[in-house]
Parts: sequence; structure tokens; C-alpha cells
Amino acid sequence: MKTTIKGTLLSIVIGATALPSNAQMTLTGEIRTRTEYRHGYKSLIDSGQSGSLFTSQRTRLNFGYGGENYKVGVSVQDVRIWGSQPQGNATDGLTSLHEAWAEYNFTKKFSAKFGRQELPYDDHRMLGNVDWTQQGRSHDLVLLKFSDSTFTAHAGIAYNQNAESNLGMSYTIAPSYKELHFLWLNKKINSFNISVLFLNNGYQSPVSINSTRFSQTAGTRIEFKKNKIFAALNFYDQMGDDNSVGTDGKIRKMNAMLIGVDAVYNITGKFSAGLGYELQTGQSQTDTARAYKNVNHSFNPFYGTNHKFNGYMDYFYVGNHINTVGLQDIYLKLKYKSEKAWIGLDAHMFSAAANVLDTKELVKSGKYTAMNSSLGTELDLTCGYTLTTNVNLQVGYSQMFATETMKALKGGKNDLTQNWAYLMFTFKPNFLK
Repeated sequence: MKTTIKGTLLSIVIGATALPSNAQMTLTGEIRTRTEYRHGYKSLIDSGQSGSLFTSQRTRLNFGYGGENYKVGVSVQDVRIWGSQPQGNATDGLTSLHEAWAEYNFTKKFSAKFGRQELPYDDHRMLGNVDWTQQGRSHDLVLLKFSDSTFTAHAGIAYNQNAESNLGMSYTIAPSYKELHFLWLNKKINSFNISVLFLNNGYQSPVSINSTRFSQTAGTRIEFKKNKIFAALNFYDQMGDDNSVGTDGKIRKMNAMLIGVDAVYNITGKFSAGLGYELQTGQSQTDTARAYKNVNHSFNPFYGTNHKFNGYMDYFYVGNHINTVGLQDIYLKLKYKSEKAWIGLDAHMFSAAANVLDTKELVKSGKYTAMNSSLGTELDLTCGYTLTTNVNLQVGYSQMFATETMKALKGGKNDLTQNWAYLMFTFKPNFLK
């Protein structure tokens, strides 16, 4: 048996060293465990409710290979909650294919990438891999890529269906899109990094299997970096068809916007401070005009890494807060970073971008009046430490100080302690080194 094992290992080593000189193979992994305590996470906890404590785990095996004019990548993952499956269960259905793609280089500047792949762009505001979640996000599509020293262009095309069929069928895998087309352009000019994004997002029509309802998001991200200063601007406009029907029986239109500005100053080589503001428009709850209600004014960040923005307690746009009153977020971020450790403190002041209806006043007087727009303040304290080259530890604590207006939107009790904490270990071995 020992001879067989040694022979197998020797064959693998010889096979790897015998690869063509222009071929490259990678084999990496990841095991990430995160223990969380949630007491008012995503929504205000109510009296009589208790917080939750659990551990989730992501296990990934990543294989890559590059040959002459092509490369492939495969990422298999298993995501589970500790104890969610009984011991001895042979089929748990938790393993999935996170990525499986092949890319061919037609020229040194132009290539095409086919298959399941992540789409991380810019600051991940509109398109991101959502790496914070254990399952992440990937897309099935064709990606055309062009790049030279200062200019990059990507065009993506996706068309989804439930299964093979000889007849047309409705796409029912909610909340996924049926069709997606996007164009991303990036240009580097001295201290500026400028990106333009056009996203054509199509959902299955609820009335016809052969119809897709499209909305469009167009915008830009502009970054400036020089010496100790970093500044950025985000602007996105949404238009087109919403996937709902208005009071007039017609398809609702979209008319929404996101604008964000932030700046970071590197005070010393290790300490930095940042200040920013973001507005995502929303739908007023006090405007009862029929023409207004038949238009969706609430911005949707669609496929961005939303945990990265608007506070780590995920009260906004992380599977929630879509098609509501929008959001204004004023934030301050402080960070200290050494060679192996870092610590960050973020403060967010949240308010509604559109009017929140005062239901008590409506019942009392019959008048549609708005509540105070302030939603509350969130504090996020996060620390990280690199134990070894491929092992790191991260711990965080967040607390939400909510207002009556937040209570009106989310329910629960705003006068109770609303907090969240986590401890995360990440191991990323490189099996070929």
C-alpha cells in the first residue's frame, strides 16, 4: 500500500513538472468559518425575541490551468451551517459549482470567456462577487474582453432558462434575471480611473412566456488618487420597465438614481480617515398622486456587493429594503493598518430619501404626513490579524441606534439593544507550493 501511494504521488509530481513550458496550473483552496451572534441584524428585534448564535462554513477548491492562448477555471464549493445536516447523511445537497469557465485569447488584446464566473467591477457597487456571503455570487454568461495598457472594455451576455425544453417556457428561478446584457468601459488617465457601465436587466414577464421586461442602469465611477488623497464619485441612473403593474393596469416605469461621493486621506503611513455620502432615491409613502405611484422611484443596486455599503448590519439592500423609501447615508471611516493587523471604525448616519408615512397621524386625522426622516446611527468596529501567510482572523462588533422612523419601516423595538458580532477564520492553502 505504501508503495502504491508513493508511486501515485510521484506520478503527480512528475506529471506536473512535465507540463509544457507555456502551461500553468494552480490548485488552491479555502476553508472559512464564521460564528455570528445576531440580535437585531437586518431588522429590529422585538421584545420577547431572543438573539441567534450559529457558525457557517464555506469550503472551496479552486483549479486553474492555462495553455497556449487559453485558460480555464473551476471552483467547487460547499456551504453549510454547523449541525444543519444529521451525522451519517449521505446526500445533503450543499455542494455546488461556484465557477466553471474557459477563456480563449483570439489576440493579445481580445478574448472571450464562457461559463459560470464572478463579475467584480470597480467598487462592486453594481456588479460584485458578494464574497462576504458564504455562497458568493456568480453568473452564467459569455464575456467579451478587450484591453490595452490604459483602456479596457468588457461586454457580457446572459440568457437563462429553467431546463432543456422543446417548447417555450417561463423562467421561474426567482429572483434571478432571465436576460442580462452589460457593457463596462474603463480608462486610466494619469491620476484618474474612469469607468462607465451600461446594464440592461431583463426579468421574465408575468403575462407572456416569450416576453422579457427590461430596465436599464447607466452610470459612471470616477476615482482620483494622488499622494495621500483618494476620492471617488458614483452616479447611476435607472429607467425602463419595472416588473410590476401600476394602478392604471400598465407596466410601471422606473425613474431612480444613485449618487455617492467619498474621500480618504492617508494621515500617516498606517492611519487613514474617510468621509462620504450616498443617496439612493426611494418611493414616497405620502405622495398619493396616481401618476407618481405608477412610477417606481426606488433605486435597485441589483448585483452589487451590498454588504460592503450602508453598514455591516445589512439593514439596507441585502435581500431587503428594495422598492421602499430609499436611503441617505452619511459616513465616517477610520482605519489603522500595520504589517499584520488592522482595525477599523465606521459610523453611519441613516435617513430616508423619501417620505415615511406617519400612520398614527393618518389614523388620528386622516392626513398623509411624513415622519422625521432620520433612521438611526450604526457603529461598526472591525479588526483583522494575519496569523500566517495563508491564515487570517477577523472579528467584528456592530450596534444600531434606531429611531421611531426605523421602527415604522422595520417593525420591532427601537429602544432595545440591537447588535451583531462575528468571529471569522479564513484558511487559503496553495496546494502546489
